[in-house]
Order: sequence, then structure tokens, then C-alpha cells
Amino acid sequence: MSETAKPERPERRRALPGDPDRRERLERLLRVDLAGEYGARRIYEGQLAVLGRSRAGPTIREMWEQEAKHLDYFEKALPKHRVRPTALQPAWHVAGFALGAVTALMGEKAAMACTVAVEEVIDEHYARQAEQLSDDGEEGELKQAILEFREDEIEHRNTGIAHGAEETVAYEGLTGIIKTGSRLAIWLSERY
Repeated sequence: MSETAKPERPERRRALPGDPDRRERLERLLRVDLAGEYGARRIYEGQLAVLGRSRAGPTIREMWEQEAKHLDYFEKALPKHRVRPTALQPAWHVAGFALGAVTALMGEKAAMACTVAVEEVIDEHYARQAEQLSDDGEEGELKQAILEFREDEIEHRNTGIAHGAEETVAYEGLTGIIKTGSRLAIWLSERY
């Protein structure tokens, strides 16, 4: 490519048979984001049940409170757009709390490693969603909320790192398992 030539813009992928239409994409987006924020709240509740009185307690509680704001937004958005929540909500209720409690039982650093893993997946997820939304109207409002929430999730990841997450024994293995589970939960919640 010559120095004066502009780089080519990547083409948007054309819709294929079976791809969700605009309405179904919105439904999936809202459904999975509600499930994700609900799951995040449950993870922090599990961590607080174990570490609530530890020195990590106030930090975990602060992240829990931010997730409450995100959850509130999506709890209001679903009925507004006439979207049902995921049928898997009862599973995320149990799984989120269990993940938070188990990692907290492994220690404060493991709890923070859990936060780092989940928030890295959510950061990627929200970035993809923001790319798909327009800047106009209701989509623009939703996009702004997602971008704002993404910043909070990045802050949570950074908090986890600052609190020694990477010092956790078997950090790569633990976070790899949690990331895989988080990606699976996203895929399932979008569809069911």
C-alpha cells in the first residue's frame, strides 16, 4: 500500500439466512445484559457472604453497588422494550453466588481473580455490542449506557488486579475456567 493510500474499511458482514433480525438482536442484547448484571451481583453477594468483614469487604461492596445500578437499568429496559428475561435466570442465581463464594473461600486474591476474569469477558462483550448499535434514538441511549457500564467493568477489573488477583495460585487456569464459563453463560442467555 502506498503512503498516500487510505486503509480499506472492513466490510460489514452481510446477514446470512438464520441470522437474527434487528428486533431479535435487541432482544438478545437486553436479555443477556440483564442476565450478566444479575449474575455479577450474585457473584459479589457470594464473595460478600465470605469476605464481607475482611479488608476486601468494602471494595467488593462498592463493586456490588455499581452492579446494582447496571441491573436496575436493564430491569427497566426489558419491559420497556417488551423483552422477556432469560429462562436461565434461576441457574444464574445459584451459579453466580456459588462462583463468588467458592473463589472467596479460596482467598481474597482468588476472589479478585474471579472479578478480573468475569470483567475482562464483559469488557469484550460490551465493546462488541456497542459496535453493533447506532448512535441514534433508543439505540443511541442503550449504546451510551453500555459504554458507561463498560467503563465500570474495566474499573472493576483494574481493582481486582490492584488487589493482587494475578498473585493467585494457578491464576491462568482459574481465570481461564471462569472466562470460558462466562462466555458460555453469555451465549446461552442470548438464546434462552
